[in-house]
Amino acid sequence: MNMISPGLPRVALIAGPTASGKSALALALAEKHRGTVINADSMQVYADLRILTARPPQEEEARAPHRLFGHIDGAEACSAARWAAEARAAIAEAHAEDRLPILVGGTGLYLRTLIEGIAPIPQIDPEIRAEVRALPVAEAHAALTLADPAAAARLNAADTTRVARALEVVRSTGRTLADWQDRREGGIGDAIELAALILLPDRAWLGERIDRRFAMMLASAEDEVRALLARTDVPDDAPVLRAIGVHEIGKVLASEWSEETALAAGATATRQYAKRQYTWFRRQTPGGAELTTETDTYENLARIERKLFP
Repeated sequence: MNMISPGLPRVALIAGPTASGKSALALALAEKHRGTVINADSMQVYADLRILTARPPQEEEARAPHRLFGHIDGAEACSAARWAAEARAAIAEAHAEDRLPILVGGTGLYLRTLIEGIAPIPQIDPEIRAEVRALPVAEAHAALTLADPAAAARLNAADTTRVARALEVVRSTGRTLADWQDRREGGIGDAIELAALILLPDRAWLGERIDRRFAMMLASAEDEVRALLARTDVPDDAPVLRAIGVHEIGKVLASEWSEETALAAGATATRQYAKRQYTWFRRQTPGGAELTTETDTYENLARIERKLFP
């Protein structure tokens, strides 16, 4: 790999919505430039759902080193902070082996935590948390208006989770959530040279790919969903159970839905998820990232090569 490295170590980032062609591009880059592919998708970390989360198949993983794919049991929960720590280690390992770290995925929160760091918010007092979470959202928002007017004005008054989080932080720590977030720690953005390409293809094109891919998943993922749902050690609130397709295929397995109903519901949920990803990456693009609507893998390979090797 003829990398020009007079300064900071390089890291490639390929991000974008689901089904946009990220994995194929990452593998092409890894094969051509001695890369290590590092997963940045919050569902592909779980071992239980290779097919349903569109993890690279084993034959692709054998073509280049892959890290942080399927390494967490479904009974566990993976946070952005945990993933970022593991990603830092995987990046360091790749650099030590003279390989190009290639982050690939669509979980914006994970990527932002890795690049910008995480707010060092102390553990919330359990009594305060219980008290806040027991409040009706209207009362919590009214209390937040007094304790943190800026947050109350910024948040949707009906957003139970975010209103409660902002209120419990200010009550427990004496500082607003925004104040803590301004003090992010642990980000690697200043320690690397990031070459980022964000794939944002035409939505009609992406929608057709989503529909085709979910139909293939529905036809082949029943066994892994059956095995996951049969586990008694997976908590009801485990993140892996929120993977798109688990609920839908579960309904088919329980003879409550037809495959046609599950297909329509899963494809719709995936399209909605992709829409949220589009919004995230347009609004919170990593510094210096290039956004492209290009769908050809080798055209995009040339784009990211120009950023890596100017």
